[in-house]
Amino acid sequence: MPTAWRSQFRGILGLGLWRACGLALLGVSGLVSLPSFAATKVTIAVVSLDGDPRHAPRRMEKAYPGHPTGRAIDGVKLAAEDSAFELDAAGLELVVKDVVLLNAAALPKALAELKALRVQHVVADLPLAELRALVQATPAALGGAIVFNAALDDDSLRGAQCAAHLLHTAPSRAMLGDALAQYLAARNWRKALLLQGPLPGDALMTEAFNRSAKRFGIKVVAQKPFKLTGDPRERDLGNTRLLTGDREHEVVAVMDSDGEFARLLPYATQWPRPVVGANGLVATAWHPQWERYGGPQLTRRFGKLVDRSMQGPDWAAWAAGRAVATVLAENPKAPVAQQLKALRGGSTTLDGFKGRTLSFRAWDGQLRQPLFLSHVDGVVGTAPLDGVLHPKEVLDTLGVDEQESACKSRP
Repeated sequence: MPTAWRSQFRGILGLGLWRACGLALLGVSGLVSLPSFAATKVTIAVVSLDGDPRHAPRRMEKAYPGHPTGRAIDGVKLAAEDSAFELDAAGLELVVKDVVLLNAAALPKALAELKALRVQHVVADLPLAELRALVQATPAALGGAIVFNAALDDDSLRGAQCAAHLLHTAPSRAMLGDALAQYLAARNWRKALLLQGPLPGDALMTEAFNRSAKRFGIKVVAQKPFKLTGDPRERDLGNTRLLTGDREHEVVAVMDSDGEFARLLPYATQWPRPVVGANGLVATAWHPQWERYGGPQLTRRFGKLVDRSMQGPDWAAWAAGRAVATVLAENPKAPVAQQLKALRGGSTTLDGFKGRTLSFRAWDGQLRQPLFLSHVDGVVGTAPLDGVLHPKEVLDTLGVDEQESACKSRP
């Protein structure tokens, strides 16, 4: 091909697919000046909290399994890049706005600024109290904007404290527990020693695991408290060999929302037993060593963008951005209420690079998704596991099913 032709060909490709097709139909053989078509910009806001303890640098450096190692905005930015082509075809451009609240009192002013920008899609990377405040304020402040929870696994947000405009791309605590229990049942490790920490989050993890254990036939043979402390009077509560000294159990399940005690437990038990839960074998939304269904390509694109490995919270933020882009591309002129119905009603689906088509549950706004059963170096399985059955959708074996749900709010 002559050099001049190659130059023209590259120029036509740069115009976008639909413009190139227009040139082909016109039979144009030379360069033609076309009017500039400016894409309509759609802003998606990522709201976080300054000083959020989950994002403390020293904490993120430890990279506890399932905990964030960076900010959610990184995943949303990747979603915007990944969606640029399909949105360009719809005449749209996704713009990501970083909103960092100095404190909870700064929320009203931030929402007023977002209203001026006509923001209708918000990705929340917030602690529980601030997320609840955002969800409560959004209908009046932003005219029914959709809020995506990309950070928290609290079951209450999917239950009695749900909201019609709140969708969840982060897996729930119940989903994580069900994934682990399915794997234990499949391996026939049916006797568990449960170690619970002193924090409120540890109690919630224990509640979810006990529910899942009962659901899939796992017997908790003993439940013991642990505590990391410098107090000599309580030293035994942090002694891993003493805590695991009984022999009746086949697996040790550790419920540690902080992550530090669980980090010390694998290979430190009295008897050779696998550790699951907050360390050892962990249920996660994403793992950088996932090697199927385009996973390596997604992980590499993320690493190229932010120079760190993609983890579960990053995937959840990316999925929120992709959900916005997908529903916009399907119907660029749809009002936000119609977009919400398409997402929560399941007519808009996502490809999450997990081998299954993903959709949001109508009853609680939770994104259905396979979960990875993994350790620090790799993925050993995915849940739902083979052989687990459901009358309608096998992904609904993870988490709270429709008949169990306490959520009463729907669009």
